[in-house]
Amino acid sequence: MPPRTDVARFRTNRQEEIDSAAIYAAIAKLEANEKLAEVYRRLAASEEAHVAFWEGKLRDAGARVPARRPSARSRVIVWLSRRFGTQSVIPMLAMKEQAGRNDYDVQADALAANLPAVENSHARLLATISHARGSGMEGGLLARLEGRHRAVGGNALRAAVLGANDGLVSVLSLVMGVAGAHSSNKAILVAGLAGTLAGACAMAMGEWLSVQSARELAQRQIAIERDELTEAPEEEEQELSLIYQAKGLGGEEADALAAKLMADKDNVLDTLTREELGLDPAELGGSAWEAAITSFFLFFMGAVAPVAPFLFLAGAPAVITSLAASGVALFATGAVITLMTGRGVLFSGTRQLLIGMAAAGVTFGIGRLIGVSVG
Repeated sequence: MPPRTDVARFRTNRQEEIDSAAIYAAIAKLEANEKLAEVYRRLAASEEAHVAFWEGKLRDAGARVPARRPSARSRVIVWLSRRFGTQSVIPMLAMKEQAGRNDYDVQADALAANLPAVENSHARLLATISHARGSGMEGGLLARLEGRHRAVGGNALRAAVLGANDGLVSVLSLVMGVAGAHSSNKAILVAGLAGTLAGACAMAMGEWLSVQSARELAQRQIAIERDELTEAPEEEEQELSLIYQAKGLGGEEADALAAKLMADKDNVLDTLTREELGLDPAELGGSAWEAAITSFFLFFMGAVAPVAPFLFLAGAPAVITSLAASGVALFATGAVITLMTGRGVLFSGTRQLLIGMAAAGVTFGIGRLIGVSVG
């Protein structure tokens, strides 16, 4: 009979596959594009087969196989897809599949069943869908579904969580450091508000510069591509042909497709930008101002929990309330992160809570030392 640890692992793996199957089945029903919906249905069927595999392992071990029931985390992801569209959760699912591949890499039974390769294929497929901005599945996207293109890019949920967490942890540490120095309630509040505004502005400026620089680089690459298209169209046609040959087309098919695309003078630059540069001309990384405003708002919202109590309370009650509110916010942040990592809510929430409180404890201690020394 397998060790108890193996039975627990079988159950964990089974639940992960149940969650994935439920999510894919749900978004297949929500997806308006029938070709994409069919892809999701196939992914759901693949995950169902994995569920059956782990259930077989449990039966072989003489363990009970409970009814299949999606976890709360998977139900939240389904809700997000209904609320914000299926595209909003695809990057998250791609990361989840990649994490599953890494987990299976160290499990002999999973390796024997080729599960890591399947999960890796799923991750590449989802990464490709994530990068596809249009509603169709033709041309370059069909080739990218073979899994030979770019890895998954940015994730809005990840950026939101990390932005709020930065505001929460940094301002909590600042407030506790000032409180440790026996400063007055007014001084603590001023420091907290100043730190919030300074941090939010710094985050916004950094995000604006990052996105704007990426946009300017992309625009320069497109301009170079435009010049090359004018000066050496034959070479650009040959490059397109090589791209499609690398994606699996035969030489004659690739040449014919490249010639057809080059004949479309109105759209050939768009095609070259997407296929050769891997850029979406309509997006170019998004709006720098939108990214800056979002970063400012998220950092500010994260800083509310440690600062707000000092608006209404003073002394030890204010410090205790600030720590309590920040503790709840830290745990909630860790819980939200599980949507991306797939770890348990209790584990991630507690880890986030301990890290944040440790940072606050260090700055409080330093503040106390400085306050005593100055006194």
